[in-house]
Amino acid sequence: MQPTVQPHATAVVTGASGGIGRAIVERLVDVGIDVHALAIDDESLAVLGELPRVYLHPLDVRDSAALASLVARTSPDILVNNAGIIGELKSFSTTSPGGIDAVIDINLRAAVHATHAALPGMLQRDRGHVFFTGSIAGSRPTVNTAVYSATKAALAAFADGLRMDLLGSAVRTTVLMPGRVETRLYDETLGGHDEARRRLYSTIKAIQPADIASLVMTALAMPPHVDVTRLEVVPTMQVFGGSAIAE
Repeated sequence: MQPTVQPHATAVVTGASGGIGRAIVERLVDVGIDVHALAIDDESLAVLGELPRVYLHPLDVRDSAALASLVARTSPDILVNNAGIIGELKSFSTTSPGGIDAVIDINLRAAVHATHAALPGMLQRDRGHVFFTGSIAGSRPTVNTAVYSATKAALAAFADGLRMDLLGSAVRTTVLMPGRVETRLYDETLGGHDEARRRLYSTIKAIQPADIASLVMTALAMPPHVDVTRLEVVPTMQVFGGSAIAE
């Protein structure tokens, strides 16, 4: 299914320069949507500029004022709150205060502020779609991800509350809740891309960023009276369960 594209439809995608964000940008421009791509200023973002209908915005989403100003100016029909980091992958008691703040600011605070800036235009037009890249960790935390998991749980709760506030409008919200996706999210934490691939992706076929982009397009393609609220997907060879025992 392809989404019904409004004339001159516009999207904002945060964390757009790689992985899930890049895949979403590519799919959106394929169906004729103008995309404002937000990410840290680096070579990966610059490469996105080679795509048609992509407008680059080098931006650290922790700058709430700059983020809100940009989103408000572009007045998107589609907002994809995708920026996120895994953090230090340490026991919470040994995580640095700066590490705690970075995960909260990038994963949660930025999404709340971007959504706040996008909603006035969506409500005025009585259409729009807000996406949040959550994680299955929001409902099934794993060891050393207490803060990361908390931010993903908070995104899901925020989306639920937002949906109530939007009742009566045609603005839709969707939380993406994937299991293991083969991105570069873990590279820095695990000592590089090769080591991350060996530890995370060598034994199972992980979900690919393009698979998540397909879910976004599926949600957009649903008729206006259908709101896909949550999409939880995991690799076929991934399950959750068991327990940790302190000895």
